[in-house]
Amino acid sequence: MANMSLKKNPMPHQAPEVRARNFDEVALGYTPEQAIDEAKRCLNCKNRPCVSGCPVNIAIPEFIALVAEGDFEGAYEVITRQSSLPAVCGRVCPQETQCESKCVRGIKGEPVAIGRLERFVADYHNKNCNTLPEAVKSNGHKVAVIGSGPSGLACAGDLAKKGYAVTVFEALHVAGGVLVYGIPEFRLPKAIVAKEIETLKALGVEVRTNTVVGKTISIDELMKEEGFEAVFIGSGAGLPRFMGIEGENLKGVYSANEFLTRINLMKAYREDSKTPIFRAKKVAVCGGGNVAMDAARSALRLGADEVYIVYRRGESELPARAEEVEHAKEEGVIFKLLTNPTRIIKGENGFVGGMECVEMTLGEPDASGRRRPVVKEGSEFILDVDCVIMAIGTSPNPLIKSTTDGLATEKWGGIIADETGLTSRENVYAGGDAVTGAATVILAMGAGKTAADAIDKKLNKQ
Repeated sequence: MANMSLKKNPMPHQAPEVRARNFDEVALGYTPEQAIDEAKRCLNCKNRPCVSGCPVNIAIPEFIALVAEGDFEGAYEVITRQSSLPAVCGRVCPQETQCESKCVRGIKGEPVAIGRLERFVADYHNKNCNTLPEAVKSNGHKVAVIGSGPSGLACAGDLAKKGYAVTVFEALHVAGGVLVYGIPEFRLPKAIVAKEIETLKALGVEVRTNTVVGKTISIDELMKEEGFEAVFIGSGAGLPRFMGIEGENLKGVYSANEFLTRINLMKAYREDSKTPIFRAKKVAVCGGGNVAMDAARSALRLGADEVYIVYRRGESELPARAEEVEHAKEEGVIFKLLTNPTRIIKGENGFVGGMECVEMTLGEPDASGRRRPVVKEGSEFILDVDCVIMAIGTSPNPLIKSTTDGLATEKWGGIIADETGLTSRENVYAGGDAVTGAATVILAMGAGKTAADAIDKKLNKQ
């Protein structure tokens, strides 16, 4: 029988007062009974509007119908036709602005919880199935993928399924890119990322870590000396931006990239960590996106007494997912909205001794369509903090473009690529944050899949 409830099955969570002091995953996942009940809310629309909202075109009604029948493995097979990282996407994709935003059930109630169901299916498979996929027979072609983040893994997975010998080159010592260094354990357990990567390796994907393309080897060397016929650049946007205000070089000032990398990848939150991090008591996080929420919530878990989100616009303009904002508030993060930092104050021994801020008002819309923040005269005040984290965005690392002749880039650093991912260099493709700047995991995956299709057509002369 169909479930005509106007509301989603709620996601079980750790209690806010408990989770704010541990790094265990916040959301606990559906039970099989909850998943089946939620799946029965799907109307199985003939024109499938939800699919149009999915950057990787998962057959959403098809997999949900199988969940409703209790065929969870069948549902997993449907999802993985299009997605190489279902357990990841079910956790971190902004479904509310993509597939779920198109759901017909959302017209007179809440949409079907597509993301929660994808997560459930992937977790069920990972828990109950120990069989890895078999590698596809080689088609004789070699492709190099630079970067093991979402776009690189999606591209590698699709090419491996077509029989290509794919080698992924990763600068860090662990594969996963932003999935392992950027997103905290409490949102995306690293064991899940490792499991997804093991599945790709079983398909035949080789992963070479500790390899900085542009330093240890160049794109030209990959193609001329190692015999790769095509290269996909999925190196992400890992170069942090700063505000350029006084005091950004003080002790206790971090980029969100460094702060999160040291916590997520180097496990600085552990008492026995070999790379410990400064455990501040009063922290200001400058920015309003998902990265800012991740940094603020991580600071709480490190033992901070007060953590502030300092953002120059209002709550309705926050770019972070509504769920992440809600979780941060529940855990005790304090939102200082319509506030902009102007100076970081030097304290004792070169540490942060506070942050000077001004209050803002919203004026006319700017080029982005959002109302422009304007300084409120005479509103200066000092925020009492001993640590400042800058989470105001990132840019593509300039290393690859600076060491690759003929690779056209935008003024702000992004690699120029056409709709297929093809760059100005023959047989060199790019996608994800390296092209667009910082965006979502699923959009990066979509770009990787598009490039994989284009590479396949070019090398097989279709």
